[in-house]
Amino acid sequence: MRSGVIAQKVGMTRVFTDGGEHVPVTVLRLANCQVVAHRTKDKNGYVALQLGSGSRRPKNLTKAERGHFAVAKVEPKRKLAEFRVEEGDLIPVGAEITADHFVVGQFVDVTGTSIGKGFAGGMKRWNFAGLRASHGVSISHRSIGSTGGRQDPGKTFKNKKMPGHMGVERVTTLNLKVVQTDVERGLILVEGAVPGAKGGWITLRDAVKKKLPKDAPKPGKFRLPEAAAASKAEATPADEGKAADKEGA
Repeated sequence: MRSGVIAQKVGMTRVFTDGGEHVPVTVLRLANCQVVAHRTKDKNGYVALQLGSGSRRPKNLTKAERGHFAVAKVEPKRKLAEFRVEEGDLIPVGAEITADHFVVGQFVDVTGTSIGKGFAGGMKRWNFAGLRASHGVSISHRSIGSTGGRQDPGKTFKNKKMPGHMGVERVTTLNLKVVQTDVERGLILVEGAVPGAKGGWITLRDAVKKKLPKDAPKPGKFRLPEAAAASKAEATPADEGKAADKEGA
């Protein structure tokens, strides 16, 4: 069982296949998704990874939160989430998970918070048919009708579908296919729609009802902070050389 990731919904667009057909996709961005802590069987009773994504100002954190991120040696994160994994699939603390953690063609399950609709009637909220357009019905065409309360049972049962608050619920969409990944920009393109509004945070993990592809990296695809720092150090002299060439020109 591999870890999932925390991503931010950018929006929807489309990509074209080699045959010229367009595929509607949702663009998800990994905003510096790092491992913040480990949950172990000895200390916590279960094995999991705590991931963090996004960024927050240290002044907006409590002292305990600042200490938690300081122990992990990572920048304060805006969003935290835990993913259950096997003991052999633990990723080092501080490692940044990259977009090629998922392979093209594999299926994933996406969880997010649905868009709020406010107070909605029975037809919009529960797809009720409504009352008839004529034959004695006036004014109340979109009402829900009887709720079942006569002498027997003499009450309306709990959990009866009625008008009320709609949206802002945890929604999971299963078996969405990964169409493309962009490691440099940290983008994952998933076929179809994803719950939530633009800019909302969602969690993405391997599909439960589909087999994991054989070429999927285990325990995952990530880069360590030391490796990232080394790559930046290697890129710096080249950048200085380019700048010198421009000045000379």
